[in-house]
Amino acid sequence: MGVLWNSIQSVLVVVLIMILGFVLRRAGWFDDKFAGTISKFIKNIALPASIFVSVLSRLTRGQLGSFAGYLAYAFLAVIIGYLIAFALVKIMRVRPGRKGIFINAIVNANTIFIGLPLNIALFGDKSMTYFLVYYIVNTVSTWAFGVFLISNDDPTKSKEKTHNKIDWKKVIPMPLVGFLVALIFLLLNIPIMKVSFVSSTLTYVGNLVTPLSLIYIGIVLADAGLKSIRFDRDTIVALIGRFILSPVIMILVLMVAGNLGASFPTLASQTLIVQSATPMLAVLPILANEAHGDVEYATNIVTTSTVLFIVVVPVLMTLIQYI
Repeated sequence: MGVLWNSIQSVLVVVLIMILGFVLRRAGWFDDKFAGTISKFIKNIALPASIFVSVLSRLTRGQLGSFAGYLAYAFLAVIIGYLIAFALVKIMRVRPGRKGIFINAIVNANTIFIGLPLNIALFGDKSMTYFLVYYIVNTVSTWAFGVFLISNDDPTKSKEKTHNKIDWKKVIPMPLVGFLVALIFLLLNIPIMKVSFVSSTLTYVGNLVTPLSLIYIGIVLADAGLKSIRFDRDTIVALIGRFILSPVIMILVLMVAGNLGASFPTLASQTLIVQSATPMLAVLPILANEAHGDVEYATNIVTTSTVLFIVVVPVLMTLIQYI
């Protein structure tokens, strides 16, 4: 009961800041450009700073081997998720324009705007190293593969052969650049964080990620409108995939790895499991629109999953205590 109550309190912190963004957007305090502005600031400035500080503060050269191992197991869980999602598309005969969205909804998560604030609320800054594992896997999965599933599902080009190129700016976004730069500093043993004004500046900027991310989600929910939420077959299965199937796959992969001799700190396992159950990508409606897909469906599953995660996380946190 104590774990459940603590989880509820942690989620309430997240929810209350989201409500603040929701209310202020509805009250007209934030104009139409504000959400896009803070989104750009978070992804290109605040999050890279936060990741840079976290890597140099919490990761050592001796831990890089285990970090690579976490990456391997997280990638394995995502690959299994794709295989099952593809099978569900065939079994359910998901219509063109929804297939890529449906698969992405099950496999890829909203790590930046929901995953990171949630992780900090639940586990604190000490979990950032393990969050980075899932963030890297999720980013590569989304922009190196997931986006192509949506673009190649364009119903207006179903009979045409399309040749898409990898957009490296999206596969290697600024937060990932922040991680790679920090890795270089770590490997070369450059004591940049011992310079007081540099450390303080990056820390202050990085600390803006959590509140601004949650305000952003509140604005998105205000714009989407909660009255538009619907539960059709494809939506229900996608939600089951995101909130049940995805964490179950992660749990099984970690359990098998543990039986094979791999060692996972409790915090690492809990972080990876919780991240695998975070809501769907906030950019799904944008990607669907670019590919002439079902934008209404994409918007609905993003909005629905963002609202439902409030209930899912306390339940999940209670269950994983017994794993």
